[in-house]
Amino acid sequence: MGGSPYRAVLRGAERVWHDLRFKDLYRSGKEFELMHRAMGFAALAILTVIPLLILVAAANPAPQPGLAVWVVYGMGLTGSSADAVTLLFSAPARVLGTTSVFSAVLLGVSGVSFAGSVQAGFERIWGLPAGPWHKIWRQAVWLAALTAYIYAEATVGTVTHGGLAETAAAAVAVVLGIAFFWWGLHFLIGGRVSYLAAMPGAVATIVGLGGLRVFSGLVFEPLIASNAVSYGALGTVLIVQSWLIGVGWVIYGGQLFGRWFHDAWLRAWAHSRRGHAEPGGGEQGEQDPGNQSTPPR
Repeated sequence: MGGSPYRAVLRGAERVWHDLRFKDLYRSGKEFELMHRAMGFAALAILTVIPLLILVAAANPAPQPGLAVWVVYGMGLTGSSADAVTLLFSAPARVLGTTSVFSAVLLGVSGVSFAGSVQAGFERIWGLPAGPWHKIWRQAVWLAALTAYIYAEATVGTVTHGGLAETAAAAVAVVLGIAFFWWGLHFLIGGRVSYLAAMPGAVATIVGLGGLRVFSGLVFEPLIASNAVSYGALGTVLIVQSWLIGVGWVIYGGQLFGRWFHDAWLRAWAHSRRGHAEPGGGEQGEQDPGNQSTPPR
């Protein structure tokens, strides 16, 4: 008798797991090698995007300490932890004074390669073939939009402190984030995933980034403070690298969720709204942006 409620709970959990098709989501993440991809995302970001953002932030005329204020805001840091991250980056004047035109071009090319890696990950998630090489301009535009998004997010988050203005700034940041990731997927892979299919992934990504920011403030902030004392700048770098792994996990994980949600729920709803239109009668991404029965390889 005592075990009956327990067995009933187990059966209910198994039924929810089956009905909501969470197993498909877990299987897709496992076959995509989500953690491995997130680590690659972090490594490429450190080598390509971070130096480019340092240069862009140094050229910013606003009286802010370069890229440091962006990273501090993204990680939700305060106090000594924020000071430790600020010390990681060169002063803006020094950056501008030692960067040649060739170096700036090289940083831009490296950043485009990062965008290409993200594009390849999105294509694999959605079961799409690689895009043509001559569409590399999309990667450059996406990278520029990413830089503008990071700048706008950090600016909105740091110009207000407390009260109604902070709430409004948070709402603006959420809207900006959803708009970027919603547009970014559709644009980066050449419109092969419709805006309708891209929306769940964009929302999931922003929710995940918000959760990561809270986690960073609770876990990474004290770790940075202690590691900065014990290991110096190297300890801070390791924590920032761990945070970037989390960012990669959220970005790719958000797209995996978006693909799963589209295939499990949104596609059937869209077909019913169109009155079961003939296949191929609309945009390819909207009709079949990828079949969950053939997971990413």
